[in-house]
Amino acid sequence: MSGRIGLLDLAAARVGGRALLASDEFFARKENLLEPGRGVFIEGKYTARGKWMDGWETRRRRGPGHDWCIIRLGIPGVIRAITVDTHHFVGNHPAACSLEAAELPRALGARRLAALGDAWVAVLARSPLSGDTENDFSIRSDARCTHVRLNIYPDGGVARLRVWGDALPDWAPLAAARGPIDLVAVEHGGLPLETSDQFFSEPLNLIMPGRPRDMGDGWETRRRRGPGHDWVVLRLGRRGVIEGIELDTTHFKGNFPESASLEGCDVPELAGAAPPPERAEWREQLPRTKLRANARHRFPIRRAARAPATHVRLNIFPDGGVARMRLWGRPVDVV
Repeated sequence: MSGRIGLLDLAAARVGGRALLASDEFFARKENLLEPGRGVFIEGKYTARGKWMDGWETRRRRGPGHDWCIIRLGIPGVIRAITVDTHHFVGNHPAACSLEAAELPRALGARRLAALGDAWVAVLARSPLSGDTENDFSIRSDARCTHVRLNIYPDGGVARLRVWGDALPDWAPLAAARGPIDLVAVEHGGLPLETSDQFFSEPLNLIMPGRPRDMGDGWETRRRRGPGHDWVVLRLGRRGVIEGIELDTTHFKGNFPESASLEGCDVPELAGAAPPPERAEWREQLPRTKLRANARHRFPIRRAARAPATHVRLNIFPDGGVARMRLWGRPVDVV
């Protein structure tokens, strides 16, 4: 997920992105487009259809037209940039690409998707591609999207597609839920803004869906040799009141923090990925509390400490790794 600062990869398989339909995937499957990393190359590995490639690769087109792939975003949102990565594709990469986007029902079937016409809106005009390169393009559109169609001209291979943007979930049904929801979840628009350290792994992992896969799937800082402690500031997906916190140190055994605390601040006028200003008033929501190795901790927030917040700061003492953080609460100001 690392890439554009302040933006999420809305199409990543890790957040639920799915390649639904492609004009062709003769040499390599479309699902590879959304996998993590840049793709690998294994010398001498072949299948019954040719060289094995870690990406999406179509056969050589002998007639008119071009190839395409339709992707449902894991997180609906506004697209700000894309990366079309042709890593390891040299001599077989497309000459150019374009991108179209649409806001569509999530359950739309393959047949309906293939027949869509006017629903698709061009957000990137046909643009040249280089082989074995992370080809970056800025997108100028403020439209909310749920699906994209990547067009390649005329054929060839792409290792990965990254669709960088701002999450824009539908908060009406979320706010109507009976119980509390995770206000900082990446699928709800949560985002890390700044951190003291991310030497071993990035804090975005803290708010990813699902259980951690291994020790690399969390936020881990280097060993602190001086005074102080590590911290990360995150923006909530929606202004809300936090009622409980879950801190998960699964897989962190000899390197979990000794303790942790949580602070919140309320800066509703602050938009985007800017961190809270120095004048922001931070309020303690969870006092410094002992943690255990390889464990899921659940702590209620005292009623006296509950107040609307837009941002939180997780402090860990003195350093170490945390796999996941969930902030259970209720959004406010949802129409």
